[in-house]
Amino acid sequence: MGLYKEGLNRKQQLMFPPSLDELVEEDNIVRAIEEYVNILDISSLNIKTKKSLIKDGQPAFHPKLLLKIYIYGYLNKIRSSRKLETEIGRNIEMMWLTQGLTPSYKTIANFRKDNPKALQTIFKEFSILIKNLNLITGDLVAIDGAFLRANASKNTLIMTKTLKKDLAKIDEEIKNYMTILEATDKEDKNRSNLKISKEDIEKLAERKESLQKDLDLLQVLGKDQYNKTDPDATAMSKPAHNLMAYNSQIAVDNKYKFIIATDISTNGHDLDQLYNMAIKSKEILDNEDMIITADKGYYSTREIKKCIEDGIETIIPPRCTAANKKIKCARFSKNQFTYDKKQDCYICPNNKELHKIEKQYERNGRMLDVYRISSTYCKVCPLKQNCLSDKTPNKQMYRWEHEDIIDEYVTKMKTPQAKKIVKLRGSIVEHPFGTIKRTLGWDHFLVRSKKKVLGENALIMFTYNFRRLLNLIGIPLFKKLCLAIKNNKLTQIKEEIAAYI
Repeated sequence: MGLYKEGLNRKQQLMFPPSLDELVEEDNIVRAIEEYVNILDISSLNIKTKKSLIKDGQPAFHPKLLLKIYIYGYLNKIRSSRKLETEIGRNIEMMWLTQGLTPSYKTIANFRKDNPKALQTIFKEFSILIKNLNLITGDLVAIDGAFLRANASKNTLIMTKTLKKDLAKIDEEIKNYMTILEATDKEDKNRSNLKISKEDIEKLAERKESLQKDLDLLQVLGKDQYNKTDPDATAMSKPAHNLMAYNSQIAVDNKYKFIIATDISTNGHDLDQLYNMAIKSKEILDNEDMIITADKGYYSTREIKKCIEDGIETIIPPRCTAANKKIKCARFSKNQFTYDKKQDCYICPNNKELHKIEKQYERNGRMLDVYRISSTYCKVCPLKQNCLSDKTPNKQMYRWEHEDIIDEYVTKMKTPQAKKIVKLRGSIVEHPFGTIKRTLGWDHFLVRSKKKVLGENALIMFTYNFRRLLNLIGIPLFKKLCLAIKNNKLTQIKEEIAAYI
């Protein structure tokens, strides 16, 4: 007898070979995927797939099969269609899930590429399910955005600013080359030793023509930047570097950190996303007492006004707060000028009045009233250095025509309740993005164009919610939930879930 255990003889025939089902545990995650996908009404999702091949060919793979493959893949950090194809041939769990069927990588890739709307619907319906189980309350919802890399290279990016700079540089080089050539002709020297030739100038001219075509393209499109690989991807800036990316937006419920709503923005900022994400959350939650919070990157007076008019309570800290006023604001900020509503004027830190003039200005689509003080006062003011630059004769303030709404909002933000919610924000919304980008490794998109990225983004957020629910209630109870949905007995299972957690 040897010291070590010996394995089976690979060539020995087994009398009772195990079935695939025996090789997969009852609480394996593939069984949860199977149960959930099987209760979906695929016909209502309008999934695009080939219903048949050529007349004498094979039938198509069922959309549910392809959806199961993707859910399993995204749960296990496998997103590449080629890698998914490989796993189907060697992974016991995948073999069980696909029942031995082996779609090609192209078939798998086409499903994700061709069905962005269906994937968004699947995410939305799952969010509604979680809400109906009372696992989402909507009492407090936090919004945040993260840059996820696009499937596009910065090398194919053209920008107006860069093109103009390169064109000017080429013009200067051509001018210098021509000056040198003219000087050489006059001196009548042997040109064979000349390092600069007409061929060099021709190459520069060709380069200039190419750059000019790119610049003309940007002018036709009315854009300042355009990526030839993925036209919808945008160059976005982070503290450490720039990257071609999409701005993925999520709204997260406070109770169990489920993602309620998601969207994609092609802007490298969040200033225009507050109302959009608030409305998407409201559609799912149907909670009149919902409070939306976000960081100061979402602070936009226009967006806040839209939310107020729609009855949506928001808690967004102003951009320049009292805490950073002395550090970041070299001169007096607007917050240090007091508005007197009764007199309709501003009071400066030196107790002088700035009165409204008749003329209004339009800035970024907003009509602004102008308040001024005479230069006579500013010239002799002891606080001038803290208020004006050397070249500015007098102080001028701008007030939005709907500023009263914002004044009330700023006052609300100073309350203890608002400050408490602001502190809670990070612990709510940063957890999902941390899980998505670090634990699950979803820090980039594989598809191109905003339309398709919307689908993959929804698939990512759905998979996060799916895993979160399984972690919360367990696979056996999740399977019972699927059975209850199938038999229209949701009320009964809700009570069991409430007792379990």
